[in-house]
Amino acid sequence: MIVFIADVFVDEVLGGGELNNQELIELLRAKGQLVKTIKSQAATPSYINKIPAKLFIVANFVALCEASKEALKSKNYVIYEHDHKYLKFRNPAVYDQFTAPPSDLVNVDFYSRANRIFCQSDFHASIIKRNLHLDNIESVGGNLWDEASLDLFEAIAEVPKNPGYSILNSPIPHKNTREAVSYCKLKGIPYDLCASNDYKIFLQQLSTNETLLFLPQTPETLSRIVVESRMMGMKVITNRLVGATQETWFALKGLPLISLMRQKREDIPNKVLGCMAK
Repeated sequence: MIVFIADVFVDEVLGGGELNNQELIELLRAKGQLVKTIKSQAATPSYINKIPAKLFIVANFVALCEASKEALKSKNYVIYEHDHKYLKFRNPAVYDQFTAPPSDLVNVDFYSRANRIFCQSDFHASIIKRNLHLDNIESVGGNLWDEASLDLFEAIAEVPKNPGYSILNSPIPHKNTREAVSYCKLKGIPYDLCASNDYKIFLQQLSTNETLLFLPQTPETLSRIVVESRMMGMKVITNRLVGATQETWFALKGLPLISLMRQKREDIPNKVLGCMAK
């Protein structure tokens, strides 16, 4: 049995991390594993100690109490990391060379006791390594999408695109929509702001233009929107804060990149299963 712990799941928040988590859960189940999900708040020490799990997967765990973290330290667990929860403020961008002083580190023992810390990219892994200096850190080098989404990317990749720029219309300040818009206005480049609660509509908006402009202010562990744009055959203009751009496969786009992400559906669950107790 595998127990998957997270603050929220995809039925509550339709975020990139939650979509990624859900696909990992489904792929592990497809491989014959019994996977139970539990929210961090409900994963009490009593629950952790009683349930006969061969592996605990801990994703976002802000709501996991200290006693539960302590209980997990005697269990077999991996951290499926989406950001930087070993930092008080979870933002390495505020530090020179992304390296925090020891006084700003938290959860260090919890990370050190994990069987593995799975990171979303080499860039993501490198930041954690320079702060925690651990040898249990591993990059999975990608994200997980369901087959229906990958089929949709494949269809969209063949659709002709306009010469303008697509910009994520996000209320989150560090996604930096304002600077991207200012850049287009300064250069006289036509642009479209893209946002929708409907995933398919959002992708169709995004792929209308041949280029994504994305200028985040904090490190993106991978950036699903960047990878999605590349899978849909688009160019990407961004900065050095995006993990995907530093992967060896980033030169790919369209069908070759889709094929690689299909392979990740096999590779990532297998990496996780390699950590199961015998």
